[in-house]
Amino acid sequence: MSSQPSVNVARLTYLLVCEAAGYTIALSTRGTGFEVPLWIGLTGGLLVAGFFILVETLIRGFSLRGFSTATFGLGVGLLCAWLLTRVQVSSLFDLAFRDRITNQENFDTVTNALRLAFDIALFASLGFIGVVLALRSSRDDFAFIIPYVRFRQDASSGQPIVLDADAVMDGRIASILRSGFLHGRLIVPHFVLDELHVLASSPTPAHRNRGERGLASLEQMQAAKDIQVTIHDAHGLGTDDTMNTRLMETTRLLGARLMTGDDTLSKVAKLQNIPVLNIHELIEALKPVIAVGERIRIPLVRGGKEDHQAVGYLSDGTMIVVNHAVSSIGSSIDVIVISTIQTNAGTMVFAEPCA
Repeated sequence: MSSQPSVNVARLTYLLVCEAAGYTIALSTRGTGFEVPLWIGLTGGLLVAGFFILVETLIRGFSLRGFSTATFGLGVGLLCAWLLTRVQVSSLFDLAFRDRITNQENFDTVTNALRLAFDIALFASLGFIGVVLALRSSRDDFAFIIPYVRFRQDASSGQPIVLDADAVMDGRIASILRSGFLHGRLIVPHFVLDELHVLASSPTPAHRNRGERGLASLEQMQAAKDIQVTIHDAHGLGTDDTMNTRLMETTRLLGARLMTGDDTLSKVAKLQNIPVLNIHELIEALKPVIAVGERIRIPLVRGGKEDHQAVGYLSDGTMIVVNHAVSSIGSSIDVIVISTIQTNAGTMVFAEPCA
């Protein structure tokens, strides 16, 4: 993404080129009998440059991808218009005015003008419709027409990933990408950025800390050269919809995957056939499997429910209850796993001290 100083340099260069062109055109008319004053040439160059710089400013949010998509849609629309002209639809004007205009010269003039106007309106209308339909279409729609393009894109860069506020504030996205197990361009919708800003400005310390952590994490990912992060404006989505609805609609519109730490959003998105990457599910999947009879060395930090029990924790947070080890609290001992219980909070492990 170009920085603002680079864009300003390009604008200034273009302005100077237009001024030089206007000056050159004015000089070339000297001695021709139709001389153009230098100030008119310079003013004309300035007006041309100003017009196109204004157009460039108005389409500031129009990316190269949008331009290529619009060009494809324009080509399809113009092709349809050309096919319609081949069947000579405009010849209907001859039948409509043949009985009304008796003079052949007037008849030819009127029908030729009508054909020209009809062709211009036809090409302009179908070209416009093609551009709008292409810009409204998702990548899956283009993949239906050109399947190989999607195959090459997915194979080389991976499907894009839309991040919600929880995923941004988690802070581990960059590490997951750098590990090589996940590929794809990261997309942060603008309304998620607004949510982080609201949290960072909250008077509640907990909310403010989470918002500031999310903004800092996003800034670090944008500064990283090996991570692609895009802030998506998400135009066309209803501003009255809930945050979760807008996230799912944006993900579907971009043909992307949704990364979140919200279990409820994850379930709803899966019901709507939206690909979801749940951070909590990833953490659970990466937890080591503890088998009965396995020998582990853990530090004991506190007592358990029973007087003789002591509790320790593995590095991933798994709790281990050790029987007959209350006297070893505050030290590390070797234990043998005797049973495991799966709970809503995770896996609970029971063990005995090694003899």
